Amino acid sequence: MKKLTLLAILLLTSALTYAGGYRISLQGQKQLAMGHTGVAVINSSELVFFNPAGLTFLNEKFTVSAGANAVFANISFQNEQYGWYTEADNPVSTPFNVYAAYKINDWASVGLGIYTPYGSGVEYPTDWEGSHLINDISLRAIFIQPTLSIKINDKVSIGGGPIFATGAVNFNRNIDRTTTNTEGERANVTIDQSGITAWGYNLGLMVRPTEKFTLGINYRSEIQMDAEDGEADFQNMPNGLNIDGKYDNVTFDATLPLPAELTVGASYAINEKWLVAFDYNRAYWNAYEALDVIFSNGEESINPRNYKNASTYRFGVQYKATNRFTLRGGYYFDESPVQSGYFAPETPRNDSNNFTGGFSFKISERFALDASFLYIHFDEVDESYDYYKDPTGTQFSSFGGTYKNNAFVPGLGITYGF
Repeated sequence: MKKLTLLAILLLTSALTYAGGYRISLQGQKQLAMGHTGVAVINSSELVFFNPAGLTFLNEKFTVSAGANAVFANISFQNEQYGWYTEADNPVSTPFNVYAAYKINDWASVGLGIYTPYGSGVEYPTDWEGSHLINDISLRAIFIQPTLSIKINDKVSIGGGPIFATGAVNFNRNIDRTTTNTEGERANVTIDQSGITAWGYNLGLMVRPTEKFTLGINYRSEIQMDAEDGEADFQNMPNGLNIDGKYDNVTFDATLPLPAELTVGASYAINEKWLVAFDYNRAYWNAYEALDVIFSNGEESINPRNYKNASTYRFGVQYKATNRFTLRGGYYFDESPVQSGYFAPETPRNDSNNFTGGFSFKISERFALDASFLYIHFDEVDESYDYYKDPTGTQFSSFGGTYKNNAFVPGLGITYGF
């Protein structure tokens, strides 16, 4: 019984680390099209996310931007030594964002953002070779961020506000590599928790030495996501292992840190038509060393992740072709926080090259249509997860192979302002 509890603990850890290992950078159609730059770009109310200090520099008194993306992801796993090959059946996810900004007067603005920085899913075939680590996962998270921006003078502005995070996770995997019930069905468990909430904050600074040159800095705090009294549903358990209902009506508590992020950048208007931008983002993943997990049956475990800090380098360009039509393009290189030996099938991400593009078309004086696309190519990686406890519970064992994955992400939005 103890060995099954330890395996279940590892299962929970894998479920929650999906949020930590997979960051969705889709926080605005305009800025995504420009390589997801934006900390020093004054385009729209998307600044609520990218740098709230910039709201006071917007020309419009009131502006709203709303959009959504569709994530089409492909993941394949291969181990030539054992002749394994599996492709994940990834459901299409649709992260969204809504931002609004209102200029109270010449030196003060307020804003509100509602967006999904985490939210996706992976489904592997039932009982595949890595089913002792994952069968499927669904993650949903929404951030709500009110913002205040104050202009110190004509060249300097500050901004910030609290972040309220709410989310849910559902995850399933087999208990181990072999255990079945009398009908031969693999024993498995589903971890489910909704209504997880937490608080953080966001701070920004924007400086405009000239009308053409803008500097920006933005900091988002670490957020601790506490899952309390979540449900652990064990299925197809052999009767001989569930003595005294050890695995009936089990709940769990766990805490997951979402890392702090610091972004600095600059933009430069070459002329009335051309704008270029660069952002550097540093995510402090070293906060994610392990998860302490406590089950209602009194047992607990620590599962190592040992993530490292990671950087993202973003480049973007904007071309105003006409008064109604604006083109955008960009590129960013995203480092993976996952270290060697910690590659699990639910987060098989490696360093990635990301190519973006898009446009805005003014339908009228107040309305504009915004479109973007993103292609993500993760570097092929031959790696393993080395911290799965074997059935004896006395030593770790590995599961690994070659992972290939990419994603195509189109997006559509609308902007309103006056």
